Amino acid sequence: MTAWHPDPAWVSAVRASANQPPRAKRLPLVAGGAAIGSVEPGFLEQITRSSAEDLRRLLLKIEQNGVVGWHLGGEVTATLGCLAEALRSAGRSPAWRNEQLAVCDEAGHRLGTVERALARVLGIRTRAVHLVGARADGRVWVQQRAFDKPNDPGLWDTMVGGMVAADDTVLAALARETAEEAGLALDALQPLAHGGRVFTHRPTPDAGGAGYMVEQTDWYHCTVPDGMEPENRDGEVARFALLTQGELLARLQRDEFTTEASMILAKWVG
Repeated sequence: MTAWHPDPAWVSAVRASANQPPRAKRLPLVAGGAAIGSVEPGFLEQITRSSAEDLRRLLLKIEQNGVVGWHLGGEVTATLGCLAEALRSAGRSPAWRNEQLAVCDEAGHRLGTVERALARVLGIRTRAVHLVGARADGRVWVQQRAFDKPNDPGLWDTMVGGMVAADDTVLAALARETAEEAGLALDALQPLAHGGRVFTHRPTPDAGGAGYMVEQTDWYHCTVPDGMEPENRDGEVARFALLTQGELLARLQRDEFTTEASMILAKWVG
């Protein structure tokens, strides 16, 4: 495959888009002395005022060493579950997914889990996985995200992308997402190789703009055999397209792709 190089100014703009400060200084969300996320000022005050007494006892706004933050009491998963239900009842959570994501401290040690819908509202670090699928001739399969998705509806993306659930390894998540989004078996896409990681820190529209995305994405690349085509199975993809490298570059630089896909594809082809 002949490498081509996107406009450096465009690459810089994509990187800047992926790393933006929050719209307001956020308060740390703490469990067992470890920061697990962050919340917008005033956001949880609205919830605790109208929530059950049990939650008010488990979620305390405390100043320690000159830093004001929200501290979780009790078992992490259970307390975050109570908070998730309170936010859901108050209409402050995004679309409910019934999927648990891991909650880790800054060193990566798992402390519990949280409903996926609340991860970005609470600024909790998440993990994702993407797959770049190309034909042997260098053409690239990409997907257009469904227009009813809560995040980046209608934008273009890598062939496969999704979250790593609490009970998944990265490769298990990749296999599941590849089957659901593209209708393909991972072991039929060879050679499969890890391409690297990209990191995102930016505000999101969740809960009226109160969300903040902190995400690590592992991306892989593979060859899709001739005669094999992706076919969506979960309703989250509007369509697939097979693009030449020139077509892909033009669409990338017209900002038709998600920020994460743009970073990944820029690395893959560079």
